[in-house]
Amino acid sequence: MMRLLRFLALTFALALAAPAFLCLTAPAAVAQEAELPDFAAWERFAKSVEETLAKSNVPQASLEQMRKQLVEWRTRFSAAQGVNAAQIDTVRQQIAALGPAPAEGETEAPDIAQRRKELNAKLSELQAPVLAAEEARRRADGLIRQIDTLVRERQTSELLTLAPTPVNPVNWPAGWAVLSQGIKTLGTEVADAWASEEKRAELQRNLPLILLYLAVATFLVLRGPGIAERLTTRLLRSQSMRARRVAAATVSLGQVIVPVLGAFLLVQAVIVTGMTGTRLRALIEAVPQAVGIFFTARWVSSWLFRSDGFVELLTQRAGEARFHVNMLSLVLAAESFRVAFITEVRPPLSLAAKGVWGAPLVVMAGVLLFRFGLILRPRQIERGAEFRDTILRWLGTATVAVSIVAPLLALIGYVNAANALIWPAIMTLGLLGLIVILQRFLAELYLLILRREDEERDALVPVLIGFALAILAIPLLALIWGARTEDLLEWWTRFSEGISIGQTRISPSVFFAFVFIFLLGYGLTRLVQSALRSTILPRTKLKKGAQTAIVSGVGYLGIFLAALIAIVGAGIDLSSLAIVAGALSVGIGFGLQNIVQNFVSGIILLIEQPIAEGDMIEVNGQFGTVRGISVRSTIIETFDRTDLIVPNADLISGVVTNLTRTNTMVRLIIPVGVAYGSDTRKVQAILKEIAENHPLVLVDPAPAVHFVAFGADSLNFEIRCILSDVNFKLDVQTEILHQIVERFAQEGIEIPFPQRDIWLRNPEALRQAPEPPAAPQPPTPSETRLATRDDTRGHDPALDGDDV
Repeated sequence: MMRLLRFLALTFALALAAPAFLCLTAPAAVAQEAELPDFAAWERFAKSVEETLAKSNVPQASLEQMRKQLVEWRTRFSAAQGVNAAQIDTVRQQIAALGPAPAEGETEAPDIAQRRKELNAKLSELQAPVLAAEEARRRADGLIRQIDTLVRERQTSELLTLAPTPVNPVNWPAGWAVLSQGIKTLGTEVADAWASEEKRAELQRNLPLILLYLAVATFLVLRGPGIAERLTTRLLRSQSMRARRVAAATVSLGQVIVPVLGAFLLVQAVIVTGMTGTRLRALIEAVPQAVGIFFTARWVSSWLFRSDGFVELLTQRAGEARFHVNMLSLVLAAESFRVAFITEVRPPLSLAAKGVWGAPLVVMAGVLLFRFGLILRPRQIERGAEFRDTILRWLGTATVAVSIVAPLLALIGYVNAANALIWPAIMTLGLLGLIVILQRFLAELYLLILRREDEERDALVPVLIGFALAILAIPLLALIWGARTEDLLEWWTRFSEGISIGQTRISPSVFFAFVFIFLLGYGLTRLVQSALRSTILPRTKLKKGAQTAIVSGVGYLGIFLAALIAIVGAGIDLSSLAIVAGALSVGIGFGLQNIVQNFVSGIILLIEQPIAEGDMIEVNGQFGTVRGISVRSTIIETFDRTDLIVPNADLISGVVTNLTRTNTMVRLIIPVGVAYGSDTRKVQAILKEIAENHPLVLVDPAPAVHFVAFGADSLNFEIRCILSDVNFKLDVQTEILHQIVERFAQEGIEIPFPQRDIWLRNPEALRQAPEPPAAPQPPTPSETRLATRDDTRGHDPALDGDDV
């Protein structure tokens, strides 16, 4: 009852939310009164954009600004496409009510023709702003694509720029000049700030706050991670705590959060001094990023490469793997400082300086990445972990390839391409590690909430969680590998628009509307089925099979109606697919004819009930008890306690013996033989007495004993009786036979067994001595030697005579 009440409450809430949900998923239907955009202003702006794009050297900032404005215009045009939607739909229905337009050479009534002309004119008038908005939206979309293409071409050109090789010592002075100039600029900024009396006074006022920031930051950065790590280890070793892994993973986040917080306090302490200039501020603001990179990598490696956690990705060379990950994080942190140091350089760096400044860190990262890639590759694939080891092998191979290619590009002079390859590769490895840890954490949380065993950690739901995390990580991977935020938004826009199938556009909003309406209909169908099964049908005089048939029929009908209503409610027009569906239905009909036959047979079984659950039947030479009847097959439990699944068509078209159709009574026939010379009437009386005394033998009709035949070895009798329960047939037969043996032994009645007399016609032939065997002849090549053995047995005088 509580589950039913919760389901009713949920259904009611979904029903209330349905109008709002459909409004969100069908914006074109509610935008009937949307304000039309200023097409004249759009025309002027579009022409200016086209003129600007015709120029060769357009600044990147100008392109980004124009693109942003174009996206706003496109959004307005998309909203304007829903103008007059209700009126257009009404006019179209009016035109359809007039019937089809006359074919060429045919005429129709003048009043109908005049009305059709008026409605078509009104429809064209209503569609004019919609068509204008569609045309403008396509134009804006084309300009956006043009800007994106230009930006990608510039990015590609920058990646393929060949700088002077940093290996050549001639180019080193350019890099040294950048370093010396940067250090000089930092000193100048600090000296200028110290020379200002106002800033010195500010420093004195903020000195207590600065010292507090520095003390807290030092403690958090130096001591915080160690405390969090010790607490994590203690939780993992606590065997009495069921949620120890979840708690340990949550507490271990302090190894990242605490030092990053300390880094922010350190930055704040430096900024509060008031002694920072442009270059120093850029460097100091890179500290939290560098600290976050190092401690995040340290945290990820501590969970991925350990045996007492819940990941256990790599345990054979765990210490070496953690070392290389930490070193890679230091190199990546140094890269963030390098980028921050050269960001404010005026004028921009020369190509030679870029090469000298970028190549060393790329080479260092390549060496470390090469070693880490070799560690990732498993030496042998463990049984039961083929998929994991295969992925690690591919990942290790790709890592080794990147570690070789990127340094070579940097040393040649393609520094931008090397940077665009090696740093995203390192960050991709880190993101994959985060996904693995998060998937395991959610799996542990799932087991904890549902109180499942640890063996279900790799069940379907945790695997689906990992798959969902991988899908959600795709945008992050795109950003890591150089995609712009605008690109992701553009991809989402294309995805939201959907794809066109005939006259229907399938978009995520349409899909979610379909799923929502279908689930609502499905839930109502299950509710009706539950009410029929538990409340309504048990109060009728229908048989159980008929009730089951009605419930099943309502379920199938409800699912069909839910799908049909969902298609109509989502606005999916399948008329263009009618011909294809008709053609497919013929082939599907031939392929599913057996299933349809079994389905119809199942309905007949449930309604007519020639067999029912619990009946003992024989079908196709198999005996068993009916355990379940569905619309496709019937489950029969044999006496061997195995389930026999029989198609319903076999039960309808074949011969079925139902031992318990009307009742459980069964007739038992037991043949009994006695030796010749026995008192036949006494035997008959004993057998009848034994049968009548058994409690499961019915008194009415009474059991009978018949003298049926003179057998070859015995006088044959039969006990014929009716049992009250067929399930005890063998037990009754066994007990009656036991009593027969006991009573016959007491009364001296012999139970015969077959006997045979052997008569020898010529016994004198056995007394003759056997002739000596002929000398063996050597076999010819074409003959096969046959080995024989003569068994010599002694002569027994007792065998002399005619009878044995």
